[in-house]
Amino acid sequence: MKNKNQIKAYLAWATICIVWGTTYLAIRIGVQDFPPFLFAGFRWIIAGSILFTIMKLQGYKAPSKKDIPHIAVVGIALLGVANLFVVIAEQWLPSGLTALFITTIPLLVAGMEFISVKNKSWNLQLTGGLILGFLGVSLILNNNLYEVFSSSYYLGIGFLFIAVLSWAAGSVYSKYKKIETHPLMGASIQMLFAGILQVVIGVLLGEHAELSFTANGIYSLLYLVVFGSIFGYGSYMYAISHLPVAFVATYAYINPVIALFVGWFFLGETINFQIILAAVVILFAVWLVNKGSVISKTKV
Repeated sequence: MKNKNQIKAYLAWATICIVWGTTYLAIRIGVQDFPPFLFAGFRWIIAGSILFTIMKLQGYKAPSKKDIPHIAVVGIALLGVANLFVVIAEQWLPSGLTALFITTIPLLVAGMEFISVKNKSWNLQLTGGLILGFLGVSLILNNNLYEVFSSSYYLGIGFLFIAVLSWAAGSVYSKYKKIETHPLMGASIQMLFAGILQVVIGVLLGEHAELSFTANGIYSLLYLVVFGSIFGYGSYMYAISHLPVAFVATYAYINPVIALFVGWFFLGETINFQIILAAVVILFAVWLVNKGSVISKTKV
């Protein structure tokens, strides 16, 4: 049974590697027509309701009262904060740049595991990987150096920084805070918590007055509900419940390649040598961090 679950987990990981590489473009298209809080909130409420119904029809029980607080923490950290801030950031930043910046998540996960998990040792591979990772991000920012002093560009990067911190923290918390609920049932409740919170904030900010439904906005919302949320996020929560969280986080390496290609093909976004070099540096950095994580585990 364990091997069967691991095979499913690896398939889930492969799903998020491919699917989430396309969602950055869908988000970028959607926020052109929908206000960000309501756009994100609608996505998660619809997806959460559908996934919850599917799981109930298959006979899975709703979470116990004991599990609800932990599910809420993960949902708010990953979806209520991290995903929402990506949506907000993409009002200023191109989808490919957003995806590349998010490749720092595995580095942050490794660092947070070291700080918060007992018996985690530090080593040269971890140190070198973290330094190289930040150098890779610097290369990405340097490609747009002339925009760094633009207030709109600065805000976009700031929102992304908060997003990756929240996503890494929520992922580590979810991995080590065990619950009895099935991962996909838990994911559906996380979506509902985050979606309701985002819609309430959106209404309080008056976003409903700006709401208008366009074909592009609806198509992007539907794509994110089905592929980004039900298949993508559901797969992510299943994968981290059965595989090492540092390994699952490597989805962020593959996403940028797909996102850059999709952004180039549909939006004419630029792919140049410096972006490719930055991606290579980050990939190597995360490989070093993962290797360092394995070494630290074997020393326990």
